[in-house]
Amino acid sequence: MSTSSPVTRIRDHATVRPHAVALRDKHLGVWREYTWEDYWEQVQLAGHAYLALGLEPGDRVAIHAENRPEWLIADMGALAARAASVGVYPTNPAAEVGYLLGDSGAKVILAEDQEQVDKTFEVLDQAPDLRKVVYLEPRGIRNRYDHELLMPWEDFLELGREHRDAHPDAIAATMDAAEPEDLATLIYTSGTTGPPKGAMLSIANVEFAIRILAEEGAFTDPPPGPDDLLLSYLPLSHVAERIFTTWFNASAGTQVNFAESAETVPANLREVQPTVLFGVPRIWEKLLAGVEIRLSGASWFKRKVAAYWLKVADRLGHQLVANGGAHTARTRLVYGIGYVVFYRALKDRLGMRKVRYAASGAAPIAPEVLRFFMGIGVPMHEVYGMTENTAVATANRPGRIRLGTVGEAHPGVEVRIDEATGEILTRHPGVFVGYWRKPEATAEVLGADGWLRTGDVGEWVEGTHLKITDRMKDIIITAGGKNISPSMIENELKASPYVREAIVVGDGRKYLTALIGIELDTVGEWAQRKQLGFSTYKDLTAKPEVVELISGVVKDVNTRLAQVEQVKEFRLLPKELDHEDGELTATQKVKRSAIAQMFDDTVSEMYARSSS
Repeated sequence: MSTSSPVTRIRDHATVRPHAVALRDKHLGVWREYTWEDYWEQVQLAGHAYLALGLEPGDRVAIHAENRPEWLIADMGALAARAASVGVYPTNPAAEVGYLLGDSGAKVILAEDQEQVDKTFEVLDQAPDLRKVVYLEPRGIRNRYDHELLMPWEDFLELGREHRDAHPDAIAATMDAAEPEDLATLIYTSGTTGPPKGAMLSIANVEFAIRILAEEGAFTDPPPGPDDLLLSYLPLSHVAERIFTTWFNASAGTQVNFAESAETVPANLREVQPTVLFGVPRIWEKLLAGVEIRLSGASWFKRKVAAYWLKVADRLGHQLVANGGAHTARTRLVYGIGYVVFYRALKDRLGMRKVRYAASGAAPIAPEVLRFFMGIGVPMHEVYGMTENTAVATANRPGRIRLGTVGEAHPGVEVRIDEATGEILTRHPGVFVGYWRKPEATAEVLGADGWLRTGDVGEWVEGTHLKITDRMKDIIITAGGKNISPSMIENELKASPYVREAIVVGDGRKYLTALIGIELDTVGEWAQRKQLGFSTYKDLTAKPEVVELISGVVKDVNTRLAQVEQVKEFRLLPKELDHEDGELTATQKVKRSAIAQMFDDTVSEMYARSSS
């Protein structure tokens, strides 16, 4: 009997309900459906194709594409062939692609289009193990490139079909030989402080995550099932999206709908109306900012109605927070009236009318943002996990929410805080095998006793709920010896719809300053209402009125902070931070060291000016 894994679960769904819809994507403006039978058929063909290319157990397959059915097919096909997938972010520049291919030793890469193929060819000298470059979109490739490594997706599947005809039992035999200790995937960390490291997750790690998060319903109540709809839009190279898209789908039989692009997510949300929705803080902040923009452009009457019911929602949010996220008879009645009058239409516009469970994770989020969505009737929960523990650690559960915390430990999960350093440690069967080819780095975070050092600093709230105060490496120690958590201050600033990025500075200094990036959409719309002309992002940030607008945000936040935590000076970033420029990681986390170096003169000027 084969080891249980996501791919065996897909096979089981195809056997039990072959004609039910597993995946949907949009092709030429029309939603295209893949039944479980279709999905399993293509997974088998991909697995046979890998075997035909000579892949052996433990070999790696890189996937460099946006979210789409082929991503999952290539991933699960690799697992069927006992190979391991390596996700490459679509935004990774060529240099990072070369590093990932070289470090992982990938033998096959799935490249979405000409842009990704070009990146691969640019770094072929760094990928000596590469045997095939399988591309999905032929435009610009088929008639212009002639290279022995290139193979279109259709030919790749045909190779698998030919191999299956010649060796019909090969994939079944390979799956039967799989072991729980087999490498399922290499997920590379963000690389905020250095080159990314490949976290090795075994089949056993993944199956533990499936059992805790999907089957036992540690997130949702009831657990996810075939009636649940999900929208896949965050990069599948990230462990959180892999859980909600790939592993929930394989285990619980949820239907996955792929967003067309990052730009179409709001429209796709409205079309799909998912029942389970996961987002990183940036997504929730962006959606909230979008509400502000739409309302500012509405008629006088609609603005008045919205203002009233949003005030009611704010009160509801506070009352829900005080009651652990559960309604009282009174709040349910008030919300019911508001739902008919306003909230239903707003949630429908946001694509959240049917959401029964929503989660934010992967980075800290301002409590005000969570409270807004709770108030309008979106059941929000902050959750916590990381690549190195297969994203299994803690979660706020329905009816037991504590705002500002990441919730309680999941069943079967040990969580403790180091008494000396305040660092959060976790231990359970989902803790990763280690970093790929980096035993020293593994030893730094994973003890012989199985405890994983997360690098996060935290504290207990009411003895049950975990609160993360910051990353250990990000804690600021001022010249006066005060320990400051910059992320808490940054989140307060980013709760404003006008602020996209905030980087608090002050290590070794007498006080704190900040570099702030504006939210172009909301500040641009505000400027138009004020009849302020501008041509570029940089031009907009140079407007004295915009500086004054953000100054108001900073002053408001300062009123809620202790004296030592207050931001004394700030400057607006003259550009939007970008992954390709090395300022953000692929998961949109700020690279503080890069920012400090890039804007060193600006920071120095703030301190020089303030002390003069």
